[in-house]
Amino acid sequence: MNNKPLWQPLALSLIHKTKDRARFKYSFLERHSLNPIHLQAKLSEIEEISNLRINSILKNIIFNYHGDLEEIRDKVYKGLLSCMNSHKTQRQEGSYIALRDELPSSAEVARAGTSLLVEPFLKNKNAKFGFALVACAPLLASGFKETLKEGINSRSLEAMAVAISLYLQDFRTANSTNFMLALGEYIEELTMYKSDDLVKELSKPSFGLAWVEKKKGSEFALEQVSSEDLQIGDIVVIGAGDTILVDGHIVDGEALVNQISMTGEATPTQKNRGDRVLSGTIVQEGRIKVWAESVGKETAMAKIKTYIEETLIQKSARELKASKMADKLVPITLALGVISYALSRDLIRVASVLQADYSCALKLTTPVTFKAAIGSAGKEGIIIKGAKSLEALQMSEVFVFDKTGTLTKGDLEVLDVYSFCEEWSSEEILNLAASIEEHYFHPVAQAIVKAAKAKDFTHIHHDEVTFIVAHGVKSEINGKEVIIGSRHFLEDDECIPFAPHSQKMNAILQNGDTPLFIGYDKKLLGVILLKDVLRHNAKRALQRLRASGVKEIIMLTGDTKKKAEQIAKELGINRFYAELLPTQKAEILEEIMKEGKKVAFVGDGINDAPALIKADTGIGMCKGADIAKASADVVLLRDDIEAVAQAREIAICCLNKVQRGFKITLGVNSLILGLATLGKLSPIQTAFMHNGTTIALLLNALQRIKVK
Repeated sequence: MNNKPLWQPLALSLIHKTKDRARFKYSFLERHSLNPIHLQAKLSEIEEISNLRINSILKNIIFNYHGDLEEIRDKVYKGLLSCMNSHKTQRQEGSYIALRDELPSSAEVARAGTSLLVEPFLKNKNAKFGFALVACAPLLASGFKETLKEGINSRSLEAMAVAISLYLQDFRTANSTNFMLALGEYIEELTMYKSDDLVKELSKPSFGLAWVEKKKGSEFALEQVSSEDLQIGDIVVIGAGDTILVDGHIVDGEALVNQISMTGEATPTQKNRGDRVLSGTIVQEGRIKVWAESVGKETAMAKIKTYIEETLIQKSARELKASKMADKLVPITLALGVISYALSRDLIRVASVLQADYSCALKLTTPVTFKAAIGSAGKEGIIIKGAKSLEALQMSEVFVFDKTGTLTKGDLEVLDVYSFCEEWSSEEILNLAASIEEHYFHPVAQAIVKAAKAKDFTHIHHDEVTFIVAHGVKSEINGKEVIIGSRHFLEDDECIPFAPHSQKMNAILQNGDTPLFIGYDKKLLGVILLKDVLRHNAKRALQRLRASGVKEIIMLTGDTKKKAEQIAKELGINRFYAELLPTQKAEILEEIMKEGKKVAFVGDGINDAPALIKADTGIGMCKGADIAKASADVVLLRDDIEAVAQAREIAICCLNKVQRGFKITLGVNSLILGLATLGKLSPIQTAFMHNGTTIALLLNALQRIKVK
């Protein structure tokens, strides 16, 4: 069989076949895209195909067939073509992506290089001048324009140096200098472009088609809709190879989900009913139905793109300092050129001096280092919203943690079940609660269902469940009402008496664990105790923070003082504030900041947003509320408390690299400038040393920052 593509840009190859089953691999050029759901629907129309499966990660098409495989291949190929989208990067007016959606042109480098190579073979001076002038024209023109617009700057000095060489008819020097400048600028632009890879990747539009389960009459049917038309509450069906286009909970099925785009985890994660999934992740194996909680611009991926765009606007104090210093040093370079000419009357020496400018290295290496650090953090599942945030994180001396969901998992676990009725055992009470709570996805419900399943869960038939916000749930069994929720809900709202069990209940609740009460037929049936356990690596994360130079770690919690003291002792925290109301967190943070120290706050709840904004650095946890993430300077995409320490370590490495690059730039360029002023360097040597140093610093700045 001929496996060669009929024509580019699409290729379709047969990998394996048996009597009635075949596997093909497809590939296409990068400027094209293909939606696997659309392809699935298209190829399903081919009569000779059955049991079709598409793996968009491996770009495989697997199916059973009957008939001529060559003819079927042609139909599959045509189906692929009809589903492919040819696209160019969309330019957004005024947006950063529009400025950097194409690689910088190499035309100037080629023009300068050609003139340099041709010059030795030309015998006529006019021809040499003509070639050199054409090659140097862009540099001379840009230098002239920038001087008129912005005054004398580094571009002005470079243009003056080349103009002097042309005036002296030193064409080799003019061409060499122009080539080195063009090559250096080209590499600098490439370096800047590469440093934004993560930004460009996350800023790509995420859209496509999704299969939604719709009720038609008494039956359910799948309907294909655009991701832009998805609604909250839709049941989205996602199969192997498909990208998840919504945030939500799995209501049916199980799958291996590749979350590397969101969390940096290379290993796919097993997801089952009740688990939350995020937009931008990919179902690698399995098939799930997801109840859409967030769609369109409200999804996690869309918000992360917004976070990323914010990183491009901010400039740190160090970037501004480097830029200002570079501008201030231009007149010094020009003055040294004038002094050099006054002493030597040698224009060649002046040309050498004018090229030894600080601007390129100072203005470029600092932002590239910051962007490389932000990119490094992004690959580790940490979104840092700009250079200012990175700088503030490095300077933070005090870290303040909200306890729940940060130092603790935020996922409740059932500790024990107590029965207040002889007819009901603790196991039966747990089964009753799980049977009713399994319809919901809040942490308490998931914890109870998980505990029941661990003890051979037996479902108890019940009527329709009613969910009362912030209180609990209601249902009926055999005509008798079941009520599950808080003490206030059962005792005050539903008038279920607690007094007969007060002594036993006080003993049960003395440790401060979270209780969930179950009432049946207007009687208190029992109580389930739940506990939010500490993260296994919380202590190690705090140790890493202290090792990085953090002077103090503080904990805020609404728990009782006794419980807070127990946790603080276990984690080695000396200072904590307990029994706080949600509104008091920002007030406490303000008091801490009045001590004159730089403060970072780590939180995850809606009530943490004011504190996240107020702190010098706000860090939002992975499972936190959307408003908390939007308020934060740093957002964790993976549910790992050690990512807080890792983010700080990346910030420290970045700022150390910036400081080191700053010192090297000043030292090396000052040496070059001094030697050029004394006539020890020719213009060619100055151009080579100056641009070589800048490129070396840029390449070093671009190196990914790795911390354990």
